[in-house]
Amino acid sequence: MSFTATKFAPSPLSLNSTTPRSNDKPLSFSFDHSKTNPSSSFLGSTRKLLRFTALAKPRAQARASTPVADVLLQQTSNLLITKEEGLELYEDMILGRFFEDKCAEMYYRGKMFGFVHLYNGQEAVSTGFIKLLKKEDYVVSTYRDHVHALSKGVSSRAVMSELFGKATGCCRGQGGSMHMFSKEHNMLGGFAFIGEGIPVATGAAFSSKYRKEVLNEADADQVTLAFFGDGTCNNGQFYECLNMAALWKLPIVFVVENNLWAIGMSHLRATSDPQIWKKGPAFGMPGIHVDGMDVLKVREVAKEAIERARRGEGPTLVECETYRFRGHSLADPDELRDPAEKEHYAGRDPITALKQYLFENNLASEQELKAIEKKIDEILDDAVEFADNSPLPPRSQLLENVFADPKGFGIGPDGRYRCEDPKFTEGTAQV
Repeated sequence: MSFTATKFAPSPLSLNSTTPRSNDKPLSFSFDHSKTNPSSSFLGSTRKLLRFTALAKPRAQARASTPVADVLLQQTSNLLITKEEGLELYEDMILGRFFEDKCAEMYYRGKMFGFVHLYNGQEAVSTGFIKLLKKEDYVVSTYRDHVHALSKGVSSRAVMSELFGKATGCCRGQGGSMHMFSKEHNMLGGFAFIGEGIPVATGAAFSSKYRKEVLNEADADQVTLAFFGDGTCNNGQFYECLNMAALWKLPIVFVVENNLWAIGMSHLRATSDPQIWKKGPAFGMPGIHVDGMDVLKVREVAKEAIERARRGEGPTLVECETYRFRGHSLADPDELRDPAEKEHYAGRDPITALKQYLFENNLASEQELKAIEKKIDEILDDAVEFADNSPLPPRSQLLENVFADPKGFGIGPDGRYRCEDPKFTEGTAQV
């Protein structure tokens, strides 16, 4: 699969299509700045899905052929993933879904506070993209960031503890739900305001290119993924960063998680042209639309976009059309969306779809998938217990990383850090 600058010509496919994915061929995406695409339409308004032109890859000539080898080739040549890959994808998606369900349980039990935005229904996007990255690659998220952090390798203990506001969290309890960060995993954070993370991601991609081309660091081939939603795509940072990324051919993939709703505002009512992918070619980069409820299709697009960035061919804009199964946050009663719409997308659950694919292609048994689910249940029970038993951050930590002085609000005449004075955090110290 490759993105080429010739033409971009997807054809519509009904959402209810039962076309078997095991027969899908590698996808080829391209764009032409000078042509419009009359056949492309927006899923949310037409109930149709953009399907991309499939081009068969020439198969390499085998050195030797035997009847057994020929049979095995016929059985596996159309599969999109191996058994090991399928089980990895399933485990990561189950981890994301079960973790968010556990978050809801803990939130209503009063274990976490503030706004908590869950990712249920969108797991195919996080798994499809992030599981293709190297550890050194960067991820920049949004306020809906728990699952991105988990997919990038941050432990369930560290994420759950952060949600509990404990010192053992990935931000020592100071970030909370919307600010997951891990230097170790190059998870550059969730961001509470929409669009905040896109300039950070663009800067990370610039640093990779600068270190490789100016500082001549041979191993500086990191790719950055910038995740954001449909509501962000009418904001100025989005357009400014598309322009800079295309101008400097930065190694970044802009991933739009279009779940059709910006809090309570329908995407169709908020933008003059709901086809977000079309904004890519306007800045000189490929723009791709993919079914964000199908992890295998997301993975195919992600693989080429990431490899393209790593080869130095510049950025890609990918619109993943998906749907969240819960309200905007756990404080949202979710009364604005049509029940029929919610039921429609619930019937397209990405985990159920992957499970069906694994069964239909003999890549996994019911027992294997149940074993994965049991494993994840045990991991999350452990994470909750760990978070619950972890200490709260000390008060002396309150002003760390706020001012240039790494210990907080300056050093007193006695040479001690002011934040270590108990009277300081009580608000009675003389400053």
